[in-house]
Amino acid sequence: MMKRVTVIFLSLAALFMTGCQEKESQAVQTSIADVETIEWKLVTSWPKNFPGLGMAPERFAKLVDEMSAGRLKINVYGAGELMPAFEVFDAVSQGTVQMGHSAAYYWKGKTPAAQFFTSIPFGLNAQEMNGWLHYGGGLELWEEVYEPFGIKPLAGGNTGVQMGGWFNKEINSMEDLKGLKMRLPGLGGEVLKRVGGVPVTLPGRELYTALQTGAIDATEWVGPFNDLAFGLHKAAKFYYYPGWHEPGSTLEFLINKEAFATLPADLQSIVTVAARAINQDMLDEYTSKHIIALESLINEHGVIIKPYPDEVMSELGRVSKVVIKEQSVKDATMEKVYKAYMEYEAGVRKYHKISEDAYSRIRE
Repeated sequence: MMKRVTVIFLSLAALFMTGCQEKESQAVQTSIADVETIEWKLVTSWPKNFPGLGMAPERFAKLVDEMSAGRLKINVYGAGELMPAFEVFDAVSQGTVQMGHSAAYYWKGKTPAAQFFTSIPFGLNAQEMNGWLHYGGGLELWEEVYEPFGIKPLAGGNTGVQMGGWFNKEINSMEDLKGLKMRLPGLGGEVLKRVGGVPVTLPGRELYTALQTGAIDATEWVGPFNDLAFGLHKAAKFYYYPGWHEPGSTLEFLINKEAFATLPADLQSIVTVAARAINQDMLDEYTSKHIIALESLINEHGVIIKPYPDEVMSELGRVSKVVIKEQSVKDATMEKVYKAYMEYEAGVRKYHKISEDAYSRIRE
């Protein structure tokens, strides 16, 4: 009798637990279904799905979707799909779209200080930039610079030290830079102009044609990984290094501040953390893919890799310091960022002389 009662009791308990679990599952499914799905648009300055630069926002959108369980969906548009490459900043500022992915030095005409948040000639490398932005006060300054435009900036990747550029003639002295029409944005372009060159700003998708037709005499883009994809080796013979003009190029996520403020706190954190992950992911990818692409350029395409002459590097370095200082004193905000940047750079150079630089020397 007792055994029968026990069996009946256990059976009833099992039925009760099963019913509770089903109700809990139904409740969870109902609550998920009731959650609002937020959709954003993200425009970029790069061709859709372009290796490295173009894939960073795609991966960011996928990561946000997964981390938010589909609550925040970000649709990515490449340059030219919704707007031209250089209209990203205005689109985010005006709220036409909620996000953008680009490079801050493109906006020097709106706020000159922005150039420091991509890269400056002979400045910080990728790791040094990350240190300055995230632990040296750089991000707070960046937010201050973009505040009048209603934009929240986040670091969105780094290409590392870039290559010096593609040329159809050898560069043996400073004389060879005079009259040279070269695609070179940001402060690097100002330095080229000071030494007699002609800087030109063009989006990536136009570089090959401009170089091939002679509209420009030389161009830089990023490095082997992207340059191979663009086919720049088919339009120019000589490939120079190092990229003195961009030693650690940070990309950016631009977020409309009003749109960001409307997100629940957890989604704000997801966006921020996803951007931080993509910032590191891009540098990791470029470091690995540059190796493979460089071998292909040399061994399969016969590209001639050449270092800039020491004389040229020395003079460009000297002129860069003069130009950057002159540009900075023309704008109060830029001068403030310049002073903070140079203070951090002095400290990190001192440390890296006995760490990173010292190790590189003994590895040679």
